[in-house]
Amino acid sequence: MRRSLMAAAACAAFAWIAPAAAQAPISIKFSHVVAPNTPKGLAADKFKELAEKYTDGKVKVEVYPNSQLYKDKEELEALQLGAVQMLAPSNSKFGPIGIREFEVFDLPYILPDLPTLRKVTDGPLGARLLKLIDAKGMTGLAYWDNGFKVMSANKRLVAPADYKGLKFRIQSSKVLEAQFRALGAIPQVMAFSEVYQSLQTGVVDGQENTPSNMYTQKMHEVQKYTTLTNHGYIGYVVVANKKFWDGLPADVRPQLEKAMKEATAYGNGQSAKENDEALAEIKKTGKSEFITLSPEQDAAMRKAMEPVYNDVAGRVGKPLIEEFLKETKATTN
Repeated sequence: MRRSLMAAAACAAFAWIAPAAAQAPISIKFSHVVAPNTPKGLAADKFKELAEKYTDGKVKVEVYPNSQLYKDKEELEALQLGAVQMLAPSNSKFGPIGIREFEVFDLPYILPDLPTLRKVTDGPLGARLLKLIDAKGMTGLAYWDNGFKVMSANKRLVAPADYKGLKFRIQSSKVLEAQFRALGAIPQVMAFSEVYQSLQTGVVDGQENTPSNMYTQKMHEVQKYTTLTNHGYIGYVVVANKKFWDGLPADVRPQLEKAMKEATAYGNGQSAKENDEALAEIKKTGKSEFITLSPEQDAAMRKAMEPVYNDVAGRVGKPLIEEFLKETKATTN
């Protein structure tokens, strides 16, 4: 795989030189792992539309959805090597490459709602986190929403004890591992593109995800129950290959920044709408029964996952967790 990435990177490097010689459009390959009709997919397509419009055709954006080019574990390396120029990986993806601070977003129940999230991502804390990406040969451009996660399985998930012994697919995140171990479940790291088949064949028993991801990947067809926990958040960081981004012409980069800002507002606005519509569509199919927790059941789930904060403090950073909590509590109080 690395050899093929290196070959792709060499071709991409040649393509960057070509525009100067032949006045061909600057090519941006934007790869992602979800369907086009998800919040991320819609935002990526909007960025393509606006980037090409604002640069008067000087830039051509090619969007590759649904892991067409690279799977979860491959895409960041592909970006660093220059095989693609832009990605929008989930926050969880940065922990395994050494930027563990982004795993703070994975902590259960740390973000109560979207206004609180926006305060974090649009403020000094969010900007500081984006700067950490520079050291890995990438430039952080924006935060994109997916939404809040629900739990699904082929058994009813109402109390923490219901999770015991079940195998749950997770993204590669030590925080998410700790979350499911706190519930007595068995976390299984797995590429997003492999989840449906793994649920269908019983390789894993359940998963956590946003409704839009569940619906577009048809996970509800192989999960009898969906519990509306809203226990965690999935978001993305739009990143560009730093060498490519820094090397853009002075009359091009500001227009791409403008396109990214508008695509971000559009995509984040679509997020809640897409998730609400996905829940409605899943309900229509009748293939997955919805479960809403009572206040007492919700409190029991929160209590069961409290130890996760201490378990991962050494990894994510206790001061960062405390700062994050200070920001979120200030919003909700």
